[in-house]
Amino acid sequence: MSRRWTARAEPRLNRVPRLQLLAAAALFSTGGAAIKAITLDGWQVAGFRSGIAALTVFLIVPAVRRRPGFRLWARDPRVLLVGAAYAATMVLFVLANKLTTAANSIFLQSTAPLYILLLGPWLLREPIRARDVLFIVVVGVALIPFFLSGGDASATAPDPARGNVIALASSVFWAFTVIGMRWLASSTPGGEAAFATVVAGNAMAFLVCLPFALPVRSSVPLDWVVIGYLGLFQIGLAYWCLTHGMRHVPALEASIILLLEPALNPIWAWLVHDERPSGWATLSGAFILGATLAKGWWDERSLAPSRPSGDPYAWQAPPD
Repeated sequence: MSRRWTARAEPRLNRVPRLQLLAAAALFSTGGAAIKAITLDGWQVAGFRSGIAALTVFLIVPAVRRRPGFRLWARDPRVLLVGAAYAATMVLFVLANKLTTAANSIFLQSTAPLYILLLGPWLLREPIRARDVLFIVVVGVALIPFFLSGGDASATAPDPARGNVIALASSVFWAFTVIGMRWLASSTPGGEAAFATVVAGNAMAFLVCLPFALPVRSSVPLDWVVIGYLGLFQIGLAYWCLTHGMRHVPALEASIILLLEPALNPIWAWLVHDERPSGWATLSGAFILGATLAKGWWDERSLAPSRPSGDPYAWQAPPD
């Protein structure tokens, strides 16, 4: 009887981590449309969203509240350094979404692996391999249309050219964040440092944005509902699902599931705001996501014998 129950339960247990990753990708993907739905400015949205997210992750992730572990990590200069890069990523992503299309913001955010490769020899002592050169060339070429044609201004994208530059800066800081997470993971077992970094980074983003966010003048109750959603669910719950799902899903499969996030992000913006990305942006985004998927598959084949399945630091999910 117990064997029969185990046989039935095992497939369900195997599905749960994948459903958690799907939920994380779906929640992350709503960021662009939700940010554009708020009448508050970018500094206010970024600050209040991160403040709620920091509190949410602190409350729902037991590893963050573990003592004395978290107290040590909260004072660790490495966590504060990586947290600062993460904070810059979060703030810049919101500011970019307020200026350019959701599609441009997320596609430019997805170029972070390019900078990780370029920075790897200096910061991680990881040489650029011959097969990485093709990825660098493809993503580099795919970036050109974003800046040759900034796109037409619209109600939801009033300054696409400036927004594209800010989105690109956000992706560079996300690359620094991923490198920093790997740096922390190489010297520390478990995920306490990663969780502490998420809390510290969101707290820093809140504090940095607060002077620019005050005073707050909003008579739209929906603004606060959406900001609450962004902090509680789009960041807090999404990271909880992500970290739990990544522990039991192979890195390549997880990266494929998480590509749902940049694919859905422009769709939500189109459905909610009738925001339509340009043809060039869509084509460039397809090349960026395709190259990322191909690189992940190639790396997985090369590293599978030496890397355990479900390595929680192998992912490079967008932070939004």
